[in-house]
Amino acid sequence: MKIGNLIIWVLRIVAALILIQTLYFKFSAHPQSVELFTEIGMEPWGRIGTGVLELIASLLILYPRTTGYGSVLGMGLMAGAIYFHLTRIGIYFDGDPLLFIYAVTVFVCCSFLAFFFRSQLLALLIKKNVRNDPGHS
Repeated sequence: MKIGNLIIWVLRIVAALILIQTLYFKFSAHPQSVELFTEIGMEPWGRIGTGVLELIASLLILYPRTTGYGSVLGMGLMAGAIYFHLTRIGIYFDGDPLLFIYAVTVFVCCSFLAFFFRSQLLALLIKKNVRNDPGHS
């Protein structure tokens, strides 16, 4: 296995594992998760909706043909998480910076994956533009 492929798989696995690991807390209505989403004014719909989107992102990230799409979704979700940590709930939520560290880690992994799979993302834009081109038959 080439070193580049190894790095890509490590990024995929780290991002997906963190996203999947946090699902238990969101879907089981763990008190810490309920408190967090209550504090940002998104309980319960934000907690459950975010969990569903994180599950989708993690599956897309792990499947090579959709890694680019999952990484962009993961970046968006983690940008939101980082935003709320910096503006509403603080880096040390409940006295622990772990959730913030997870969000930054996933964001960084997904950023690298989006860069590595940029041709996958560009291909989607090109297909969309070809379909919308009235001169294309």
